[in-house]
Amino acid sequence: MKRIITISRECGSGGRTIGRKLAQKLGYAFYDRELIDRVSKESGLAKEFIEEQGEHITGSLLFNIATNMSYATHVFGGNLLPIQDQLYVVQSDIIKDIAQKELCVIVGRCADYILADRDDCLHVFIRAEMADKSRRAVEDYHFEPENVEKALRKRDKARANHYKYYTDQEWGDIKNYDIVLNSTAFGIDGCVELLAALAKK
Repeated sequence: MKRIITISRECGSGGRTIGRKLAQKLGYAFYDRELIDRVSKESGLAKEFIEEQGEHITGSLLFNIATNMSYATHVFGGNLLPIQDQLYVVQSDIIKDIAQKELCVIVGRCADYILADRDDCLHVFIRAEMADKSRRAVEDYHFEPENVEKALRKRDKARANHYKYYTDQEWGDIKNYDIVLNSTAFGIDGCVELLAALAKK
């Protein structure tokens, strides 16, 4: 039996929905925005900042330096450790604490890497075909239809950069996960059923 399930996902793939439904089916705690709330409470950072910076690093080094210095000055009183790095440390500690205490599904936040040394985890990556991701992004997340594919690629690139920066591994590389599922092929509920069966083994 797997006590912890981590879900990494392409933007628009339905990974968050799969995680929530899987947690409900298994009776596990679910951490997505709930994790953001806890990190915000323990770090004092705004939820909006955590939601954006907790998984995303831009491709611009100068932008990250400027952002980090600005937040470090105002939030941490000039602490020399970049704010994004401090945020990663806080998130990592919270994720480890959660995994130690309860059965759970955790979406994103490099949780697969943070919990890689545990043998009671199921690490999952959810992908989907672009047409399916685009439709979901427009219908569920209100992306601009004319720019949706570009926006999805930009979001995934930011996630990949963030993952590479903190793990020195490639986001989406099958070697980093126990299973990669295509939600276009299996459907949201099909993915949930497959993962629930695997979690119980």
